[in-house]
Amino acid sequence: MKKNILLIHTGGTISMELDSKTGGVILSAANPLALEIDNIQQFATITEVEAFNLPSPHITPEKMLELRVLLTKHVKNNPVDGVVITHGTDTLEETAYFLELSTNYDIPIVLTGAMRSSNEIGSDGVYNLMSAVRVAAADDANTKGVLVVLNDEIHTATNVTKTHSSSVSTFQSPQYGPIGIVTKSDIHFHHAPLSRTYLPVESISKKVAMFKIYAGMESDLLISISSLGYDGVVLEGLGQGNVPPALIVGIRHLLDQGLPVILVSRCFNGIAQDIYAYEGGGKMLKDMGVRFEHGLSGQKARLKLLLELCSV
Repeated sequence: MKKNILLIHTGGTISMELDSKTGGVILSAANPLALEIDNIQQFATITEVEAFNLPSPHITPEKMLELRVLLTKHVKNNPVDGVVITHGTDTLEETAYFLELSTNYDIPIVLTGAMRSSNEIGSDGVYNLMSAVRVAAADDANTKGVLVVLNDEIHTATNVTKTHSSSVSTFQSPQYGPIGIVTKSDIHFHHAPLSRTYLPVESISKKVAMFKIYAGMESDLLISISSLGYDGVVLEGLGQGNVPPALIVGIRHLLDQGLPVILVSRCFNGIAQDIYAYEGGGKMLKDMGVRFEHGLSGQKARLKLLLELCSV
């Protein structure tokens, strides 16, 4: 028996087309994926909904919440076996992680996108969408959290990131790898997440800033954060979790103001740790009250802190 899959469109390259006159990629008046639904119905019974039609740099946490509310409403009123969401690739990993934190369904929620627009040679949108529907309809996809499916690979929302500006194999999970693959005949999972975090949120009422730490960085930007109405800060630290000594004044100022300061590593692999005891080293930062997040990129640590603050 075919599974019932809710398909939600949000826009992005997967629903865009190349303008032959200007050479630019533009929003389509009608979603070109709608023309392929009959082909996709062979894998599942599809209920199609358009949440919005936006390039992914236009997606905000408020839009992510809007998407979660829409998804929740449909799943509650029309029980389905899985959900597939089409999304632009620039912020796909952030929306996926937002949904990972703010939903707690056992059914699969799968995000997919495309690196080439619908009328370009080698367009990957329809194939990725079919793969995502197949994954969402697979029994083994249940209880694995929010997934990202592109280029025949299945990744967790927590670990996946866009690693190349234009390659169709851009989505990778550094250090961890995909948790499964899509083949012509089957869906294969070879491992699964150990745990999930659930942060119920009803509104986005806080602001969290993020800074990538660089050599010689000063404290002035950090000191300005509290006066600009921000409620927390994420720092992408150097190496195992270190910062230039000049930042200590700014970090201490934020902590004294009661703002949470989260530290991750700006490195693709490895984690931030309280190893070095010199001024600006990770051990000093942890002793000051900085919180370390393991295994998250800066952008995902920012979303996690935002949802923690909004769900209080």
